[in-house]
Amino acid sequence: MPLISQQQKAVILMADDDADDRYLVQVAFEENDIQCELLFVEDGSEVFDFLMGQGKHEEKGSKIPNLILLDLNMPKKDGKQVLQEIKALPAYHHIPVVIFTTSKSPEDVRQLYKMGASSFISKPSSFDKLSEVVRNIGTYWVETTMLP
Repeated sequence: MPLISQQQKAVILMADDDADDRYLVQVAFEENDIQCELLFVEDGSEVFDFLMGQGKHEEKGSKIPNLILLDLNMPKKDGKQVLQEIKALPAYHHIPVVIFTTSKSPEDVRQLYKMGASSFISKPSSFDKLSEVVRNIGTYWVETTMLP
């Protein structure tokens, strides 16, 4: 049984500039029936617009996600900059950040864990494997882990 009740549905923010990747992740979340609110931003700067309820997110007000899925290679601010800034801000440093990227670089893995990443997942190349990874994300981060 999930640790987050339906009234406290987990909010997951995915930051990825690739529209196809966002779409495939959304489909994988739906197919795996992961009970969360999955929201998307398209670049690193928009992560902070979302968190602070600014720009196109102004009408929604600020919303702090329980988990951030963060791509590394994005325009405006890359994932490393975003992670560094999130972990430096007291209002947001508690948010688990899962790096979800195409990189398989051991140096990226070491550096990002050192910077405070909660996990590092290399995006799989097939939808079946992506669906399995998303199922594991849901099992661990939504159903098992107590999120802030």
